[in-house]
Amino acid sequence: MKTPDNRRQRGVTLVELMIVVSIIAIIAAVGYPNYIESVRKTRRADCAGALALLANAMERHYSITGSYLGAADGGGNTGAPAVFNTACPIDGGNATYNLTISAATATTYSLQAAPTGGQANDKCGTMTLTNTGVKGVADASSGYDWQKCWR
Repeated sequence: MKTPDNRRQRGVTLVELMIVVSIIAIIAAVGYPNYIESVRKTRRADCAGALALLANAMERHYSITGSYLGAADGGGNTGAPAVFNTACPIDGGNATYNLTISAATATTYSLQAAPTGGQANDKCGTMTLTNTGVKGVADASSGYDWQKCWR
């Protein structure tokens, strides 16, 4: 097609545009799930660190009182911790894990970080930590290597 001043117009054809859109769609279809899993892994690592900090708070409570008893809200032995934050991330923002003391005696404790919010569909499920440093997961997806949850 010629313009009134006899110069040829140049541009992008519809076919070329559709090819570019298709390539972008393929890249997004592959990249987005990987991005989401990377975000979940980062949140999980952040909360694993917070769980270790909660264990430190439990040890501090023990050094002051001589027992792990009474470290939960209201002086209880289970539930939300009174000696530390109750959710991850600990510096604020939308909660991705809820921290709880699942069991406490005078000499032992067990802690949990249960996924919530944007982390609710995490295949690792609830991370656990005991006073002896034993790490684990409860309700992880069937067949999933739970040790990957703590890496």
